[in-house]
Amino acid sequence: MISKVSRADVRQKKHRRIRHHLKGTAQTPRLAVFRSNKHMYAQIIDDTVGHTLVSASTLQKDVKAELNFTDDVAAAAHLGTVIAKKALEAGIENVVFDRGGYIYHGKVKALADAAREAGLKF
Repeated sequence: MISKVSRADVRQKKHRRIRHHLKGTAQTPRLAVFRSNKHMYAQIIDDTVGHTLVSASTLQKDVKAELNFTDDVAAAAHLGTVIAKKALEAGIENVVFDRGGYIYHGKVKALADAAREAGLKF
């Protein structure tokens, strides 16, 4: 009998494959993206010491107050500008983008494009 692998398992396998090549350093930390069904999360991580330098999500009160919905492309774009502003305030300009195994399309692309427009370089 043929059994189908779940989409979540496929995504996690892709993410492990991507993470084999991406490393966040102190000079160029990693911008990691996670999508759930209702929210989006973005973190800028220094993998050499294992610390999150900056984080933002659609669960935060100040971000959530400006959004009608937390699970659409507009929310992802707003989150991209928020994470970029926080990163620039922390003195981070260059990052490595980690799409987390998701297809670079829709919400993930909107977050990345908005972060680039707000001043992050990747």
